[in-house]
Parts: sequence; structure tokens; C-alpha cells
Amino acid sequence: MTAGAPQRVAAAAAHFGRDLHHSLDRVGVIIAAARKAGAGLLVLPHAVLGGYLADLRSPDPDALPPALAPDALEIRRVIAMAKDMVVCLGYTERFAGQRYNSAVCLSGDGVLGRYRKVHQPPGEALVYAAGERLAAFDTPAGRLGLLIDYDKTFPEAARALALDGARIVACLSAWPASITGRAERLTHDRQSRLFDLYDCARAAENQIVWVSSNQTGTTGGLRFLGQSKVVGPGGDVLARTWAKGGLAVAELDVEGEIERARLVLHHLRERRPELYREQVAGPA
Repeated sequence: MTAGAPQRVAAAAAHFGRDLHHSLDRVGVIIAAARKAGAGLLVLPHAVLGGYLADLRSPDPDALPPALAPDALEIRRVIAMAKDMVVCLGYTERFAGQRYNSAVCLSGDGVLGRYRKVHQPPGEALVYAAGERLAAFDTPAGRLGLLIDYDKTFPEAARALALDGARIVACLSAWPASITGRAERLTHDRQSRLFDLYDCARAAENQIVWVSSNQTGTTGGLRFLGQSKVVGPGGDVLARTWAKGGLAVAELDVEGEIERARLVLHHLRERRPELYREQVAGPA
């Protein structure tokens, strides 16, 4: 894409549970709303198809989200719904006898890119295998990278995608309020603050556009934060939702905004990796 071509980008906040038929109906409604708003890119939350875990500390193996094959009928149905829109969504993937927290980016032309969550909190590691690859890919909306909730805690993940040329990072979440120190109001919750902090920091430090989606509502003992947003390459929030469902829609010239952000200070070019490569890798 070239500077001077504005596009509309949308991040959704919504609740998705175990019922796949209901989830697909809701996806259709959100895609229709994003299309009406003129969005060319829509980022849906993680666990759109089948919901998320109900308990992060001791997941019930008999009550896990349904696991879908990479070419499942449900994904093909979203491809048909997307038409000329680029749509990102998360689901539980079944592949080679393993479960993965996965995300897929697609349009009416088919699958554009896939990702398996690399970083896992302890509860997830009991039932999901970890992904092993961070890579950007080309889409009609621009070169894009995918991350899933906890990944945003690790600066290296977003940096790897930016170094691979990602202009937009779509971070899909099923991010709950604090489990151990829950606040009475979601806006005062520690995880609420961290969720926003990571979104803005990852955008600013890499000088990219960051599109953050999240679930809302509750599943089991988890209460999801919402707070979906579009963040510009300077770390400024261009559009956002709050705790309830909705669409955050921002119109921006992605390439132009990135060029302006990097005009004087170009963070990726000015790195000194020879000085901190070993420290970033850490002990074996």
C-alpha cells in the first residue's frame, strides 16, 4: 500500500460461547456492521468459534471449547461472509492430535494467514500446545501479523512481526479481569490497566498500527474486559470500545501514519541488536 490511501479498520468487542451456530450468527452480524461502517479490515476477538476456557487454573478436560480442523466448515462459512473484507478471528484448532489457540486471517478469496499462539499462561499449557512461529504476511489491507492475548505481554513477539515488515498487528484476545485480585469495577482492574498499556506500548515502540480485539461478558469464572481499540503508530488510541460489546472503527492512512512516525526517530532502524541479543535470548 502507498501513503495517501486512507482505510477504515475495525476492532470488535463481543462475547462468544460454546454454541457454534450462535457464534457464526454473531460473526455475520458484526461483519455486516463493519461493512456498513466502511471497514476493509475487521479484527474479531479470540475464541470466536466455540468460546474460551472457563477456568484458567484447573481447566476441565470434559468442558473444553470445540476444536476445529484448519479447513473446518465454520471457517469456510466466515470466508463466504467476508467477501471483499479482510477478517481476523480466533478459535481452538485441532491438528495432528494437538489443540492450539489459533487465529486465522481471511477474505472471500480464502485464508490469507494463520497463527498459533506462542506464549501461554500456565492454565492454557495444560490443554494447548504452543505455536513455534512468528511471521507477517501480505493482505489487501497491508502486511499484517497476528498475535493472541498473552503474546502482547512479550515485546519480542510484536518486534519480530514488525521486523518482518508488519504494518498492522492484529492482537485477538479473550483477556479476563484479574483472577486473584478482582476489582469491583472493570475499569479499576489491574488487568484492565495492563491490557491498555500493552496495546499502546507495542504500537509506539514498533511504530505500527495495532488493532486489539477482546471478548466481553463471562465464561465460567472469567469476566472479560472488552476494551477493543485501534492504536496509531505513536501509541495514540484512535478508536475504542469499553467493557460492553461494540466496534471501534478508525479511518487512517496506514502507510502515511507509519512514515510520519518514523520520519525523525525510526526505532527499528536505530536498534543495536549486537549489544543485547544474548540478554534478550536469556539463559539456556
